[in-house]
Amino acid sequence: MDLNTVMEVRDARRAGAWEPGDAWLGGGTYLFSEPQTHLRRLFDLSRMGWTPLAGTADGGLEIAATCTVAELSRHGRQAAWTAAPLVEQCCRAFLASWKIWHMATVGGNLCNGLPAGPMISLTAALDGVCLLRARTGAVRTVPVADFVTGAGVKVLEPGELLRSITLPARALACRTAFRQASLYGLGRSAALLIGTLDPQDGSLTVTVTASTVRPIRLWFPPGPTAAAVREAVGDRIRPEEYFDDIHGLPTWRRHMTFRFAEEIRRELTEEGDR
Repeated sequence: MDLNTVMEVRDARRAGAWEPGDAWLGGGTYLFSEPQTHLRRLFDLSRMGWTPLAGTADGGLEIAATCTVAELSRHGRQAAWTAAPLVEQCCRAFLASWKIWHMATVGGNLCNGLPAGPMISLTAALDGVCLLRARTGAVRTVPVADFVTGAGVKVLEPGELLRSITLPARALACRTAFRQASLYGLGRSAALLIGTLDPQDGSLTVTVTASTVRPIRLWFPPGPTAAAVREAVGDRIRPEEYFDDIHGLPTWRRHMTFRFAEEIRRELTEEGDR
């Protein structure tokens, strides 16, 4: 897709005032996939020199916004964390071509804010925290679960940049369960739920994405019952929060959410005790 309205592509390291029609350019797989008639200028992040993946002092993981899906997938396959298999499961949820895998970035997937974004699913489920940087240099942190507030809606201010996402060591040590549904064999996720079992206190967290317009996290004390999980899904997710598009009706997405939440509960709290 040619972006015929873009008049300039500028190195993101160059300072300058943010203007209407400006956008950050990461991998470009979304920007160049469909017309973007509102864009006039792109700030290219490819020369920022950010380390794609780095360990933190407490044993966590910092993922640069420019880290590609391929880089994250490769790192996850080599990692020794208990939650490592979840990385590959979410990367595979893209169902993307080789070229997309090697160009699409983790930060771009979050900043699109689409319900089916699997990097949103992954980082929200693992207690990810976004580091945001304004054009003035000011920084702030926002949990991934609060970063996306609706379908395509984020808390980013004009010109604000997603620098990285940090996953804490405690989350990486969790046992996980993954469930995904689509209307088609190679279709976009219509429901993607992830369960994490905390190794320290035995609590269960179920993160609901794809079926809802924003990530929704449900926390349960050790040993939750099927009734408790069903009640939480019914009470915490409002009917209007189920996404509605050609990839699935809200009623079907709601049904799959209830079903997957219970499957995750059984897998992590009952089957894991056998």
